[in-house]
Amino acid sequence: MTRIPEDDRDKMEKAIYLPMVLIVLNRDLNVVENSPFKLKKPYLDLIEATMKEIQQELSEVKQYMKKNKLQVIETNRDDAFTMYMFIYKGYEENHNYFNPRIRNKVQELMETYLFKKHLPDRI
Repeated sequence: MTRIPEDDRDKMEKAIYLPMVLIVLNRDLNVVENSPFKLKKPYLDLIEATMKEIQQELSEVKQYMKKNKLQVIETNRDDAFTMYMFIYKGYEENHNYFNPRIRNKVQELMETYLFKKHLPDRI
């Protein structure tokens, strides 16, 4: 049983997922920049606006974590699982995440940021 309240655990998980979303979007940005698209600007603008929004949210998460003495440290990674140590106000908890679950969550977050926040009328 975890001692970490759900809201704080959600913030700590965002500290895991949001940097991964930024990495994927940054790679996608490079792909679009070097692609033969005739009109790149709309794609670049969408990706850059999304990255800016995610960076802002990540900054808020980091500030919250620092203020509340929360830390997330990756301790182990293999082909199937990644283990993180969550430090919550002096208490340490190990959490194991199935790598496909991480990938799916990152994809879900990308969809949320790209489609639901920037194109709400078209869904």
